[in-house]
Amino acid sequence: MNSFEHWDKEFRAQNLFAFNNNANGLLWLKVRAVCRSKQIKQFLEDNNLILKSTKISERNAELFQLLEKLDDSMDRLDKYLSEKNHEWYKAMGVDEAKLKEDLYKVQHYAWGGDQNNSLDKHLVSRYVKTISEYDCLVSRRGEIAENAWNYVQTSWYNNWTSYLIESLFKRHSNVISAVGEIKSVDFFIKGFPIDLKVTFFPNQYMDEKLRIKLGKNVLSWLKAKGKEYGLSVDANDSEAQQIYTLTEKLSELGHEEVIKVLNDTRSQVVQEAQDNPVDLMKWLYEHQGEMRFGAENRLFVILADSTDISQSWKMKRAFSLIEPKVQKYLDNFSNQSLKHIDFKFNKLRYQSLADVLFVVK
Repeated sequence: MNSFEHWDKEFRAQNLFAFNNNANGLLWLKVRAVCRSKQIKQFLEDNNLILKSTKISERNAELFQLLEKLDDSMDRLDKYLSEKNHEWYKAMGVDEAKLKEDLYKVQHYAWGGDQNNSLDKHLVSRYVKTISEYDCLVSRRGEIAENAWNYVQTSWYNNWTSYLIESLFKRHSNVISAVGEIKSVDFFIKGFPIDLKVTFFPNQYMDEKLRIKLGKNVLSWLKAKGKEYGLSVDANDSEAQQIYTLTEKLSELGHEEVIKVLNDTRSQVVQEAQDNPVDLMKWLYEHQGEMRFGAENRLFVILADSTDISQSWKMKRAFSLIEPKVQKYLDNFSNQSLKHIDFKFNKLRYQSLADVLFVVK
């Protein structure tokens, strides 16, 4: 087995850990970053190189084998990837200053789908397969339109905030972009392949930690507190609605101390995660969706409003907080920045390198 086949096998087996601190593995990944036909053609022209093969899969392997023999192959790839990254942003032509202002026009964060954020399944299950009278369906047109708009608006917000946050990383001098869009690699930080994950503080993780601290889940805890003051909620409502109703009723009656205890406990969970990030990172790897599983190196950007966790979605546009954090992190990045994570998924054990950058209000 030649080295190209070796690294291809490791990549397909999700053994991304094997690529860390290995110059040959890193070369393979960066060749993959110029894997598209136009990119390979441009790279060859820029570097006065010639390949014999014509099939794209064979050209990838041949290019890798050719670059293995050159002493400056990594410098050539880095130069090309850096130039292409800047060209891509120029071609996009996004007015980033205006975009940042426009993001503040989004006043609520609602998917308009079901609990899995799937709009089509939500519309089919709620309208298509349950309403048999056409006039009744027509009467729900405004509701359907609102669902669709919420989905589009929230998707737009997520897409462009992610674009801007990723741009902060890719434009730093310590970062080389994987412009060919390698699966599992967004960019390289000082030679380490990284998949960027921008996310809010995970609700399930929060709930698990709150259950430990409060002795029961949040709803049960709030129901017990509400019972002390003669409050009740409709058990047929969703859990989220019951929690909201109880907190509102407690607030109306002036029992702010109950809400404060809950909010303070949430803040403690966030602080403890910052103090012990490995626990949270391991949890994030182990609680991935099966369809999107990956064991690659990851840099998690965790956004949280510790004063009101439900408003954390607004943190994704808080660039006055995000940008200096990203800049400082990349300025100070070293070989020790990434932590070794051992985790299990579907009874299999994996290894990765990861770190977390908290942006907390």
